[in-house]
This record gives sequence, C-alpha cells and structure tokens, in this order.
Amino acid sequence: MIPLTDLTLSEYLEARGRLVDDALDTYLPPASHEPRIIHEAMRYSVFAGGKRLRPLLVLAAAEACDGEPAHALSVACAVELIHTYSLIHDDLPAMDNSDTRRGRPTCHIAFGEAIAVLTGDALHALAFALIADAAAAVGAERALAVSREIAGAIGTGGMVGGQVLDLLGEGRPMRGNASPVNSRFELVREIHLRKTGKLIRASVLAGAMLAGADERAIAALGRYGERVGLAFQIVDDILDVVGVEAEVGKRLGGDAARFKLTYPGAFGVERSRELAADLTTDAVAAISSLGPRGRILEELADDLRRRER
Repeated sequence: MIPLTDLTLSEYLEARGRLVDDALDTYLPPASHEPRIIHEAMRYSVFAGGKRLRPLLVLAAAEACDGEPAHALSVACAVELIHTYSLIHDDLPAMDNSDTRRGRPTCHIAFGEAIAVLTGDALHALAFALIADAAAAVGAERALAVSREIAGAIGTGGMVGGQVLDLLGEGRPMRGNASPVNSRFELVREIHLRKTGKLIRASVLAGAMLAGADERAIAALGRYGERVGLAFQIVDDILDVVGVEAEVGKRLGGDAARFKLTYPGAFGVERSRELAADLTTDAVAAISSLGPRGRILEELADDLRRRER
C-alpha cells in the first residue's frame, strides 16, 4: 500500500475510497441472501455514491499516527454504516420527508417505510459488530475504547440528541418542547455539533485510538475533528441555499421550507462562509504538531470548506 506521505489528496481519496468500498462489499451480506429485500436495501443505501468522508477520516487519522490502515478498516466501514443508517432515518416522512438522496430515490421510496426503518437498524447492528472485529488487529482495549467513543457520538449526547434539537427547532409540537439552549445562535451550533460534528470527531479520534496515539495527539485530533465537523455542516447548509441540485444530489431549499435552524438562516450566507473558514483554519492549526504526517488531514479540511465555491 502506498504510504500516505507519497500521495496527493486526490490520489489518497481515490485509493483509500476504493479500499473502503471493497471492504464494505465484503462486510455487507450478499443481496441474494434471505431475506433478500433487507440485504438489497442495505446495499442500495450504502452504495449510493457517498463521499466516504467519515471512513476516510478514520484511515487518515490512523495513518497520521503511524497506524496501519488495514487495522482501522473495519471501524472505518462501521462509521460509514452508521452514517448511512442515520441518513435513511433522517429521510423518513416522520423526519425530513426527503424523496431523493444522492440523485436517486431514498430508501423508503424505493423499498417502503418499514423496510427503510429496518435497514437502518440492520446497518447500525452490523456497524458495532465490525468495531468489535477490530480487536483482532489492535487488541480488545483499544477496540472497546473506540466502541465507547462512537456510541457516545451517536446517542442522545450526539447525533440522536442533535436530531431531536433539530426537530424542536422547526417548532414541531412535541412533548417537553422547550429548548435547553436559550440563544438561537447557540442552538444552531448545538444542533450541528451534535447532529454532524460529534460523529466526524469520533471518526478522527477512532483512527488515532486504533493507532495507539498518545494523549497529546488524541487531544489535537479531537479539536481538529470537532472544527471540521462544524465547518462541514455549515457548508452543507450553504449548499442548500446556493448549491446546484444536480451536483448536490438532493432537493434543495428544504431547510428554509421546513423553517430549520441553520447557519445561513441565523447568520447569513457570507458570515457563514467566514465561520466555516475560521473553523477550518483552527482545525489545521490544531494538528500542526503532526508535521508532514498531518498533511492529508489539513488538505482535506480545506477541500471540504471549498465545496460550495
């Protein structure tokens, strides 16, 4: 395998992306296995053409800490399965009610709502089996620590909690619908930090932990992951306002139509761009101590910020 330091960013993303896709194809049950419909739906959703950002961050962080990408591959695939399950559930009529994702019908449109819910459940379960599999390569202690980190990032303190705050922010009638955050601006940050940022941060930390990084490197990568996660979601929000539907792969303008709390809605597009740029600068500065080993992570952070330009 070509070392990280010998690859350009585009070469790295292509090479490691193929590695992840090949592994996902191996880990997912064949579509011919019974019950076929659930396995077809799992593969339909996972191989829908995503960016593979989270698994790439796992691998890049592991390699930046001198870890073997092969030892982090099962966890890299696990976070992609978790991300995919979250998108399936997010698209459901009870949530964002989206009928397209990545340029084609969403899972519940293609397979029905019941199968879509179960597809998300199945991907979630398989993800934690893959995290446990990492113990064979890196030891049970590291695998358990990674499992705890990822579980915390997707529970009520992370992704699930962020989704709840997002629903509350739309003004939907829900029990106990008082927001725990008073300021509209603070709430926007809290929604994005939990709903998107925590899993991205956990992906970066997982790679470092699997590689046996020291506390200083883990702290630096944690700061990087949090800031990249927030910047990534801010740019996604901007794309919903100014993006091209054919390029983004989903119907645009949905945030405004549902009165969602977003950075452009709270701060305006130009100020949101400035905030994304500031977060990216902070992310890159956070990992300066990694030197050349952190180059791919630095370039990836900047590349993510420039998606809507």
